Amino acid sequence: MANIASSKKDARRSAIRAVRNRSLKSAVKTKITRFRRALAERGEVAEQAAQLATTAVSALDRAASKGVLHPNNVARRKARLMKRLNAATAAADGSTAPAAAEKGGARKAAASSRGSSRTSSSRGSSRTSSSRKRSG
Repeated sequence: MANIASSKKDARRSAIRAVRNRSLKSAVKTKITRFRRALAERGEVAEQAAQLATTAVSALDRAASKGVLHPNNVARRKARLMKRLNAATAAADGSTAPAAAEKGGARKAAASSRGSSRTSSSRGSSRTSSSRKRSG
């Protein structure tokens, strides 16, 4: 146990925050679990799962705004939730999504063709000449 008064107060505040954070994390996990169960049942996927997805996303956003979860963690979880929802609705409709795979490949090809025009030798030459002038 801490001896200094400020350390004691910090320990009390830390315990209170831990309880609050635990309850928020638990709520997020519960809502995500409900969403996943709804998808697994394959029942009215479009309406019920979409509704549960929005509640899970709002819980994740709330946890990020309170500082319980890191914003990047929340973004990743939301992306995975929506990916599952989109896959389930696409499977229910009977359609597939090959266009998304092609889209990423086209973007990569364009980026690689742009990057090949630059050379490292043209960038490095000005740096070495300026450093020689200063040291000499």
